[in-house]
Amino acid sequence: MEHTRREYLAATAGVAGLGASAGCLGGGRGTDDCTIEDEPAVSELPAPTLGPEGASVTVAAFEDFSCPHCATYSLEVLPEIRAEYVETGAVRYEHHDFPIPVDDQWSWQAASAARGVQDETDDETFFEYAHALFENQDAYSAGRLTDLANDVDAPGCAIQADALNETYRPVLEADRQLGVDSGVEGTPAVFVAGRSVRPTYDAIAAAIEAEQ
Repeated sequence: MEHTRREYLAATAGVAGLGASAGCLGGGRGTDDCTIEDEPAVSELPAPTLGPEGASVTVAAFEDFSCPHCATYSLEVLPEIRAEYVETGAVRYEHHDFPIPVDDQWSWQAASAARGVQDETDDETFFEYAHALFENQDAYSAGRLTDLANDVDAPGCAIQADALNETYRPVLEADRQLGVDSGVEGTPAVFVAGRSVRPTYDAIAAAIEAEQ
């Protein structure tokens, strides 16, 4: 899908450029340097993961990109979990989206942008982009999401389109329902080997050690 989407976007951008300079379609959506067109929704995309498939323990986290507690977890706790357990091969880590939504717009659009980055690149880049989103949580805008995508070598205008069109909303809704079915009531919600734990490094590490 990566090559197909990029070739399509490049082709449509080229056609648009024949008649007029690049601008926003669809009622002024987006930033002036991106042409945003409607695109079909994506209904299936695996959860972004880190670590080996054969790891003895799986850690799954449900997050809302507009939740300040998720920002604290993602920026402060997750890096320690990655360094201590994921990068050593002991843990397979899964990200799941759970738009509460904290923000009716950005809980969905930032998450859709992040899934667009995953779809255009790979899971590792998704997590890099997600980290940048949480760092910029108080300054979300179409332009900011685009710039951050460009920073991780993802196609910024395509990602802006994913955000504004909420292209991955069916994927996000399915993830949210998985969280509801698992008993998630707020974010961040972390599960170690299927059991809910507090979203702190000490609690997660203790649960991982208990499973090993």
